Amino acid sequence: MSDSERPWRVDRALSGGNRILAAEIEELASRSSGPGGQHVNTSSTRVSLRWNLRTSQGLKEEARQRLLARLRPKLSREGVLVVHSDRHRSRQRNLEAAHERLFELVENALYQAPPRKPTRPTRGAKERRLSAKRLRSDVKKQRGTRGDEH
Repeated sequence: MSDSERPWRVDRALSGGNRILAAEIEELASRSSGPGGQHVNTSSTRVSLRWNLRTSQGLKEEARQRLLARLRPKLSREGVLVVHSDRHRSRQRNLEAAHERLFELVENALYQAPPRKPTRPTRGAKERRLSAKRLRSDVKKQRGTRGDEH
């Protein structure tokens, strides 16, 4: 299988002009505990990917700091992000799943919500709020004891 047929073996573009360089991702295979029966005992289908954020050449410094902060619980002391996959029986599918998970984690960590633009309530919204308050006030007034019953 050539690199053109392996979409996970090429550099992946991220938001803000950042990239995950395929050459920086270390792929490791190990024995899986998932489905596969006796086959599982003899083949290394579990895939682990290791990507060092601190030494990555594809990241701008601002993005690197954001990733280090947001992915801190998932990083090793050296700043290495490790992703595992043993969901599938084949190493190939686990490799694809692990690359997809890595890309998704990094994209989500880099996402920055657009700043909120403050708005004012419309006249109708104010009127509805005040009329609801008046109704609620009337309901509560009707619950109390009446002055003529004492």
